[in-house]
Amino acid sequence: MPGRFERHQRSYVQWPTEPLYRWSLEAAREEYAATIHAIARFEPVTVIVRPEDRGSAAAILSLGEEIGLLEMPLDDAWIRDSGPIFVRNDTGEVALVQFQFNGWGGRYASGNDMQVAPRLAAHLGMRCYEAPFICEGGGISVDGQGTLITTEQVMRNSNRYSGMSRSDVERGLLDYLGIEKVIWLERGLVEDWSTDGHVDNNVEFVSPGVLLLQTANDPANPNYEICRQHLGVLKSARDTRGRRLEIIEVDQLPYTDAVHGGPHPAPCVNGYVINDAFLCPILDGEIDSAVRTLLEKAYPNREIVPVPSMAISRDGGGIGCITQQQPAGPCANP
Repeated sequence: MPGRFERHQRSYVQWPTEPLYRWSLEAAREEYAATIHAIARFEPVTVIVRPEDRGSAAAILSLGEEIGLLEMPLDDAWIRDSGPIFVRNDTGEVALVQFQFNGWGGRYASGNDMQVAPRLAAHLGMRCYEAPFICEGGGISVDGQGTLITTEQVMRNSNRYSGMSRSDVERGLLDYLGIEKVIWLERGLVEDWSTDGHVDNNVEFVSPGVLLLQTANDPANPNYEICRQHLGVLKSARDTRGRRLEIIEVDQLPYTDAVHGGPHPAPCVNGYVINDAFLCPILDGEIDSAVRTLLEKAYPNREIVPVPSMAISRDGGGIGCITQQQPAGPCANP
């Protein structure tokens, strides 16, 4: 599995649907549109849309060479978790993998989403592998060289992996993503109950051997201790090449206002790196100057682009959750 930071052929986004965004559908669609338009400045983006929602998407988006629609039945709008994960072989050919998906532990419908990868593979004329176990894209971060970071909370949760040992999970990740080294964190952010502790709110590789890490500088923050624990684990870890990891700490953790259950975090770690840019989720205004400095250090050759994400964060995700990248390279034949 290539790193998210490697060159993209294009990006994919699923258009928000009524059942999932029942509290803020209009606001969510505005933020998705802002994300799609930001991506389209740097690379093509395909918006996967339910046939009945095509009109709403076309009315908001500026369709053209860089933004296109692809109709499919859908259950949700979080393609990072339910959709395909792209892989690449030694000759540069790209294929996709459809992992199993059960609606984040049975919380939501998932039957249509399980068909997105094979339908997309048919559309692209690309090889598709079906993995026999669950692996949600928001639950993993990879360096493109065989190292993966995840949490025990999600990757061994009984609502997804009943009966699978840690070695079983690691063997499956080797078989389907080429992962040779798994670095295990204990859990995700406290507020991340809906996905059972995805790692994308905590850490993301920005290049091989370098990662952004969410920390908390306020001892009163409920994530203070778990973030300290993550820092300790990652400082002592080695990647698949035997390197110590360079860690860029982001200690600012903004929150939305309180909605359906309380305030939700909006970490910039859960942004989206694309060709020549990094999309940073913001709640209002501009990127905090200290955060911008950190991101410019992490992505020195990319433009830092703020993208509004209040509605997305309120519903438990980030910009990284609603996007998926297709790495550059020719399609592997079916």
